[in-house]
Amino acid sequence: MPGLSLTFGAPLVLAGLLALPVIWWLLKLTPPRPQTETFPPLRILQRILKAEETPSKSPWWLTLLRLILAACVIFALAAPTLNPRESVLSGSGPVVVMIDNGWSSARDWDMTVSTARTVIGQAGESGRPVSLVLTADGPENDATPVEAVTALERLAAATPRPIPVDRLAASERLATALDGETPGSLLFLSDGLDSEASEAAAKIARNLGAGETLVYEPSIEAVIGLTRADNSTDALVVDAVRPSGRSTGYQADLLAVDNQGREIARTLLSFGSGETQAEARFEIPVELRNDIARLQVETPSNAAEVRLVDDAFRRRRVALVSGETADLAQPLLSPLYYISRALEPYADIVRARSADLSVAIPNLLEQRPSVVVLADIGVLPETAREALQTFVENGGYLVRFAGPRLAATTGEDSLVPVRLRSGERQLGGAMSWVEPQTVAAMDADSPFAGIAIPDDVTVSRQVLAEPSVELADRTWASLSDGTPLVTAESVGAGTIVLFHVTAEATWSNLPISGAFVDMLRRIVSLSRAEGGGPAEREGVSQSLPPYRVLSADGRLVAPGPEVEPLETGGTVLVDAAHPPGLYGTEEGYRALNLMGPETTLSPLPDLEWGPNTTAMQYESDDAVDLAPWLLAIALFLFALDALALFLMNGGSARLKSLAMRRGRSSLPNLAVLGLGAALVLAAPSSKAFAQETEAGEASSSSDTPALPDLADMQRAVEATEKTHLAYVLTGDGPTDDLSAAGLSGLSQFIASKTALEPGDPMGVDIETDELAFFPLIYWPIDPATPMPSDEAISRIDAYMKQGGTVLFDVAGNEMTGLSGDSVSPGQMRLREIIGDLDIPPLQPVPADHVLTKSFYILDDFVGRYSGSELWVESLVADSEGELRPARGGDGVSSIMITSNDFASAWAVDDAGLFLYPTASTNPMQREYAYRAGVNIVMYVLTGNYKADQVHVPALLERLGQ
Repeated sequence: MPGLSLTFGAPLVLAGLLALPVIWWLLKLTPPRPQTETFPPLRILQRILKAEETPSKSPWWLTLLRLILAACVIFALAAPTLNPRESVLSGSGPVVVMIDNGWSSARDWDMTVSTARTVIGQAGESGRPVSLVLTADGPENDATPVEAVTALERLAAATPRPIPVDRLAASERLATALDGETPGSLLFLSDGLDSEASEAAAKIARNLGAGETLVYEPSIEAVIGLTRADNSTDALVVDAVRPSGRSTGYQADLLAVDNQGREIARTLLSFGSGETQAEARFEIPVELRNDIARLQVETPSNAAEVRLVDDAFRRRRVALVSGETADLAQPLLSPLYYISRALEPYADIVRARSADLSVAIPNLLEQRPSVVVLADIGVLPETAREALQTFVENGGYLVRFAGPRLAATTGEDSLVPVRLRSGERQLGGAMSWVEPQTVAAMDADSPFAGIAIPDDVTVSRQVLAEPSVELADRTWASLSDGTPLVTAESVGAGTIVLFHVTAEATWSNLPISGAFVDMLRRIVSLSRAEGGGPAEREGVSQSLPPYRVLSADGRLVAPGPEVEPLETGGTVLVDAAHPPGLYGTEEGYRALNLMGPETTLSPLPDLEWGPNTTAMQYESDDAVDLAPWLLAIALFLFALDALALFLMNGGSARLKSLAMRRGRSSLPNLAVLGLGAALVLAAPSSKAFAQETEAGEASSSSDTPALPDLADMQRAVEATEKTHLAYVLTGDGPTDDLSAAGLSGLSQFIASKTALEPGDPMGVDIETDELAFFPLIYWPIDPATPMPSDEAISRIDAYMKQGGTVLFDVAGNEMTGLSGDSVSPGQMRLREIIGDLDIPPLQPVPADHVLTKSFYILDDFVGRYSGSELWVESLVADSEGELRPARGGDGVSSIMITSNDFASAWAVDDAGLFLYPTASTNPMQREYAYRAGVNIVMYVLTGNYKADQVHVPALLERLGQ
């Protein structure tokens, strides 16, 4: 150690060393306590007369031990210091010590405190009061000059804070506390970084007129801060900054850490020479990124080297709902196929478990998705609509795709961003294009900006938006002719997005392009982590309690009493009441970080603090306070002295005797102890086992699910043993009897003409009965019967989406159209029912439809009457715009509508006689009615297998025939 020297803070105490000879003399004359031994009485009598003996003296080594102990205590009280620092103070008057205790000071805090302690000690030696000012503390930091001892106590209680410094407020507190008194010395122990209003703070300090000003600056070469974390598509990108003016490079290991502090990944953060910004990339799978809780330098030294992430950073959850029937949900033909394939690598996909939208959508929203995707759903049950409306207003993203069902929707829809025209625009139809349209380049202000659309992406069919003033502002993507391809509108804190084409390749080949993936990913990245949660709306304040906060050295700790809830309605600033950390609860929180993307760091400039300003450097503390070491030695010597006295007074003999006595009785004691322990352990064990057994029996008896109703089980078995045609129980006896008789007659005809042997028809209550057992449900529409409830309509809609078919037979003939003002009461009731069903456009059965050839070759579908068309779902155009005679994917029309009164034509009594005559005198009409029924049943059961005959010419051409 250079300049080895020794000083004493209280040299007068060394006069106590003069007492060591006296202590030696006293110790020498005082003998140790004589050893006591027990003798028989006779021996004592024999030795009762003894000559006078001189007491023995203390051993020399014990006297030396005690003299050394006394000397150590005297030297410790004299406050010896090895290599003391030279005094940096001069003059007289109060000493002002201003310390930066913000986030940047955490790295060198020990060195800062050591320097301040030395200066305060020097002020105490001179009898000068000390004013201690902490720049990151608030008004509770009292800058009034106090004695050096009190200042040292305050310094010991001071800690660095994970917030920026406020030197201006500290200077103002200092000026107020001094109240015009001129300080003799002003020491500014800075963190080396510039801060807001530093020049104004220096001006106030300069006006104090201190006799000398010492400004300490540490090295800031290793000071960095993490400003942004972007969970981008291909990598997790972290941005960092460091102070300007650095001429050398700097590198640090950056870690991604989970909630348990376990390392997920690491990468290198590297600053080039003279660079103030750097970027680090984590090339890790998206699945791992969702586990990241914070990003940090390997050994963080301050809060700026830690970047907390919250729910918004995490992987999104996307809920998918399709309007297509169940048998169309096949790869390459299902709209959800392309959506799920595009999003599965980047989001968690959840699907509806029920086709009943009034049940499925609320259940999906309970899982708190970020995005809900509706593929070709036109009509929503009121329950589902209200739930989605609330979801969007609370910050969720609703993405809808067009399709036949949405195109057929009429009336206002609050869950689309723009008003839509009825029907759709398609190649070869009304308002058609000469050729398929391409997609225009994305606007610079569109959320899709930067996404390149391949030239071969075309659109042949779309739903059109009504022209309006706000249409241009709500358009995110458009076709080359200017018509919208994607529109969006903000609703509350959320957004509704509409793709004006389908999510599969029937209307456009966009879903099979890479641009479709990029567009969906961009939408998901714009969404919140939990769209169903309370949203942070502009102008609406939300109070989040502090959950965990960062300490100055970058550790997550419990919040103190001074931390206040975070109000999210406006700009949130990091301060003493809102330090960086996590605000909310364990279920969901928001991360408040120290630095934002625009944060920059600069070194402390050369400010004018006063006429006698000196720049100082922090130095390592070579001074060693010897008092604690001397007191420790004295305590050790005292323990040795006590041990020596114990052994000299016969302590070892007593210990040996005690050990021998205990050794003789140890075996019985251990036996008793072991027996008692065995009893204690055995008794509660058996009792607990009995309680557990009884509890288990009670639990099993109470948790046993109730057995299903035997009648329901018997009905389910009966419905699935054979194929049964079903009819809706309307509540009107004659109508229900007619339906049963009609389907009974049709079943008998099918059994006699085909290989199918249906069972007896079964009536179903659409409010309660399970509908999935039946491929076809016959529903006679009579305005005199009660209107079904919304729940019943929703169950029918779910049945149709799961692949079932409903045959509506409207009372009253001459139904030649489904629109128009002149309708019968039965047709009006039908409109009321199907108005709440999510169905695609309908059309009369075309001549080449598979229904016309599923068993018999037919050109008409007559019943008791022959004046009505049979309406089914509209045919689908293929990629070339040509109509195919059936829906793709072996699809069956989920709805059929007629008013030809099929049941009356099919109805027979128990003897097999017809119950009702046909309206026509042609005896073949009833035969044609039965044939129509057979074709309908065969079509429902077998799909469009016969429609595949359209491929025969192509197959023959390939075979060269």
